[in-house]
Amino acid sequence: MELQSFFYLTSILFSILGIGLLDFRHKLAIATKPIAALVAISVGVAVFIAWDLIGIALGIFFRGQTPFLTGIMLAPELPLEELFFLILLCYTTLVMYLGIARRFAK
Repeated sequence: MELQSFFYLTSILFSILGIGLLDFRHKLAIATKPIAALVAISVGVAVFIAWDLIGIALGIFFRGQTPFLTGIMLAPELPLEELFFLILLCYTTLVMYLGIARRFAK
């Protein structure tokens, strides 16, 4: 594997770290209620993974060819990066929701 093949995964992990820093700086999700936040993120990821698997089974979703993916597959047409992207998506949504709710609650 070339270093280039980890570019996308590294970018996603860096983004998750950034959202985590915002979370802990403003005490929004995992920083205040870790179990509730992790359950919310996990449920969202599970729903999107199911969505992906259905789309793959129907031939709607497929893995594109790019040198930026690791090539590690969780299932046929489901790359490892998709799992971490969904974690990023759900965590970002949760942090944004809680931040906006806090802002407008004042």
